[in-house]
Amino acid sequence: MSGSFGTPRIRAPRTARPGEAVEIRTLIEHPMETGLRQEGGRTVPRDFLNRLVVRVNGEVALEAELRNGTSTNPYHVFFLKLDRTSEIEFVWTDEGGRFARATARIAVA
Repeated sequence: MSGSFGTPRIRAPRTARPGEAVEIRTLIEHPMETGLRQEGGRTVPRDFLNRLVVRVNGEVALEAELRNGTSTNPYHVFFLKLDRTSEIEFVWTDEGGRFARATARIAVA
């Protein structure tokens, strides 16, 4: 993790029942500058995340392309159905190839 990434925040339940749809919430602090905004007579350089990938036990479960309409500090909410205890990995990537990573574990019983 480097550059203008803040600490990723993940809200996920610690446990779930088999087949239950669980809500996952993610937030990452990032300015999401499009390169179009002026500040003090100068253009603020372009700097935004362009991708979020969520993997469950190594398999891609969600892949999102983020565009210039994405707000500062992107917040995403989605649901997953899990049949077994799972490791969930979240990776945000910016246009320069820098990335931030976070993980969560949900025990299914």
